[in-house]
Amino acid sequence: MSDVDIRQIGGRIGAEVTGVDLSRELPDQLVTQLRQALLDHKVLFFRNQDITDEEQLTFAGHFGPLTDVHPMMRTVEDKPQVITVDGEDQRANHWHTDISFTTRPSLGTTLRAVILPPYGGDTMVANGAAGYRDLPAELREIADRLWAVHTNRAEQPRLGTERGDEVRRKFMAEKFEAAHPVVRVHPESGEPALFLGGFAQRLVGMTLRESRPIIDVLQSYVRRPENVARWTWRPGDVLIFDNRNTQHYAVNDYDGHKRLLNRVSITGDVPVGLDGRRSYVVEEDE
Repeated sequence: MSDVDIRQIGGRIGAEVTGVDLSRELPDQLVTQLRQALLDHKVLFFRNQDITDEEQLTFAGHFGPLTDVHPMMRTVEDKPQVITVDGEDQRANHWHTDISFTTRPSLGTTLRAVILPPYGGDTMVANGAAGYRDLPAELREIADRLWAVHTNRAEQPRLGTERGDEVRRKFMAEKFEAAHPVVRVHPESGEPALFLGGFAQRLVGMTLRESRPIIDVLQSYVRRPENVARWTWRPGDVLIFDNRNTQHYAVNDYDGHKRLLNRVSITGDVPVGLDGRRSYVVEEDE
């Protein structure tokens, strides 16, 4: 425990944790420390970890119950809670919050490097709470009252390959829509944050055309460089981000090279707005 160091890597988001071996059982005191660090820094990075899928599942489980299976994405054989994030399937080069098109978006997400390209493929994580704090008072008053409809059919990037098109088709085959408060109150810290991302298609009570400029303006505050941590992957890297007040983006600049990460998600709760109202289903296909 005495060798554990949590070093802040940016003024507004991100910390690197050293002195922790994620292949070993973590003592309760350390788990408490890491949970608090995630609340404080929004995303934690770990270098030089040599862990298996089972050990990644154990690590993620310290932060809450694990998500049984993603609604659409491919998983590791015999391990339905481990999602294969494969650049040959899709490249999530858009800002998003995981499964925000459902009424219970993930609490958090862990990612582990499996195969890395020789260059590129960084992951960026943005602080929605800092974006909210940056809003001018007049714009904040507007955001406080807004709700947004999130859908899995919004702005899905195209790879332009047969395999990529098939994965995209399957991802969008069933329609999921959920309405969330644009300003979400964090259930543990009580901190308000802009809760948007690429799955946020329109604002409740507005058309697509009316919604887009407002969403884009609010998003611009979340994506400010000072609110973003950018991580260059190395073999053995693991990260975990708080999905309740962040967005993330996988940089698609590694050409045709292989990039594969394993993802384990933690089950979240129903988002709550400043007025206490909870998110609700807009539409789900049977």
